[in-house]
Amino acid sequence: MQKALTTAPPCGWNSWDCFGAAVTERQLKENADYMAKYLKPYGWEYIVCDIQWYEPLAKSNDYNNFYPLEMDEYGRLLPAENRFPSAAGGKGFAEIAAYCHSLGLKFGIHIMRGVPRQAVHANCPIKGSAVSCRDIAHHFSVCSWNTDMYGCKNTAGAQDYYNSIFELYASWGVDFIKCDDIAVTEFRKWDSPYSADYEIEMIRKAIARCGRGMVLSLSPGPARVQDAAHLRKHADMWRMTGDFWDQWEKLYKMFDYCAAWQHEPEGHWPDCDMLPLGVLAKNAACHGAAARSSNFTRAEQLTMMSLWGIFKSPLMFGGNMPENDEWTLSLLTNEEFMKMHKTAARGREIYRQESKNGGTIAWQSNGRGCKYFALFNTKNTPRKICIDIRSFVMPDTEYKIYDIWAGAPAGSVKNKICAAVDAHGAALFKLTEIK
Repeated sequence: MQKALTTAPPCGWNSWDCFGAAVTERQLKENADYMAKYLKPYGWEYIVCDIQWYEPLAKSNDYNNFYPLEMDEYGRLLPAENRFPSAAGGKGFAEIAAYCHSLGLKFGIHIMRGVPRQAVHANCPIKGSAVSCRDIAHHFSVCSWNTDMYGCKNTAGAQDYYNSIFELYASWGVDFIKCDDIAVTEFRKWDSPYSADYEIEMIRKAIARCGRGMVLSLSPGPARVQDAAHLRKHADMWRMTGDFWDQWEKLYKMFDYCAAWQHEPEGHWPDCDMLPLGVLAKNAACHGAAARSSNFTRAEQLTMMSLWGIFKSPLMFGGNMPENDEWTLSLLTNEEFMKMHKTAARGREIYRQESKNGGTIAWQSNGRGCKYFALFNTKNTPRKICIDIRSFVMPDTEYKIYDIWAGAPAGSVKNKICAAVDAHGAALFKLTEIK
């Protein structure tokens, strides 16, 4: 297994939920400025530019099929200069990465697995290789939802191509790679059961060779639990689900995914996907109205944050941060929540009782000198929830309780926790033994 690059789940911002395929340099920098000013002290540090940064005509969340892409003579994609002016003169993302670094932040980019079809059709040479892009393309291995790439064959020339692009990314100062169309098998029936395993390994080798540490995030999901050992060996984080959006049905389903992946070893992180909070879909309607505030109720937002936090998913904020209201900012700057997310361990589901109308779910994790408990009400009506905790604390021992979302002490408990919880809501508590 590769040495863990992160000791806690990565926390940052990704451009997809708010800007889709059309994010610009100005928008990246505005969000970097906001993160540095308001969120960095709480552990947020990554600014990630999502898909289609190499397409000059991208304008929404939709993909333009078979449109021309910015590319160098070796078939390596480059930022579109009309959207990222500092890329002019072959500088790529170097100036944007340097800007993020100057703020004490880190910079990441989205890539698709494989080699651009445009490079294959032009038969571009591969830098440092005796073969061309046409030689490494697997013409049956294509993404079902994006036309930009062919997958790579399992050949030495394909490793040469991956080496060449990561050499480029390292020269730009990239710290984080989100690689797409690589962590799920449903879309690729030409090879099974885990069809992109060798491309994941090639990417890991290319990162090791490039001389710059980069977090490797694999998308989309659902990744399979039976592939966990391979994922842990080669990736830092991987998606457990398909794209997650601000819909209760998707949030409710996440309890199943988290239960399936609980107890993952520290240092390698199953990923619940981005946090669709704040202002979303700025350029076009996407899973809801354009330029909307999150469709989640405040109670549902607390459920999402509590589950992501106690499970220890990476946290990637999806809204346009400069438009955050006070409520949204408060979720991201809750000191006790961020401490739990960073330091707690062995988050697990400890109770679940539901009917077709919902019910109660509870999670627990171990902090440093404390215990954390999350109570979830999945019913459509508010209700009081009580959970017996004697199996997870010293029985008949009194614990002081801190309500993390209220930001205040909440008395003491012994043997059970009770809380009034809103519909689709959550209560999150820190328990410390009274000595």
